[in-house]
Amino acid sequence: MKRAVIAATAAALIAGSAVSFAANSNAGPDTGGRWHSSAEDRAILTDARIVALKTALKLTPDQEKLWPGVEATLKQVSKDRAARRDEARAARQAAREANTAPDPIARMRAMATRMDASATDLRKIADAADPLYKTLDDGQKQRLNLMLRQQFHGGGGGHGPRGDGPRRG
Repeated sequence: MKRAVIAATAAALIAGSAVSFAANSNAGPDTGGRWHSSAEDRAILTDARIVALKTALKLTPDQEKLWPGVEATLKQVSKDRAARRDEARAARQAAREANTAPDPIARMRAMATRMDASATDLRKIADAADPLYKTLDDGQKQRLNLMLRQQFHGGGGGHGPRGDGPRRG
């Protein structure tokens, strides 16, 4: 069990390190000094995160049967999110090139649309993962929570559920 957790953690760290390295070494004047991941980069890193998650869960043969739906949903949500990010980046670039002043009301509407899309994505993942989650034992649930905390809170070390400070208790 320790090996599975170590392997999953190593995979997550390697994936995160690869992004950091690429961000620092591939930034150039043509991108304004910022690295932008390619669709291939995103797919590879998404696959690495999914493998790390599956490895950490150490699924039983019965649970393995429920995994393909979860994996397919995670990949599709990632792909959809990347497409939305690319569209938003292109729209910002077009506005800069047209020298269009930012409209705060339009920005609020765009933010609300992004939040709606994120909420829909989370519902899709929850719906796909629910049958599998119901079969997980306490150790698997604990590892899942750890993996999610690392994914959404950058490791979550010593912070509360919202990353707003040290935990008490």
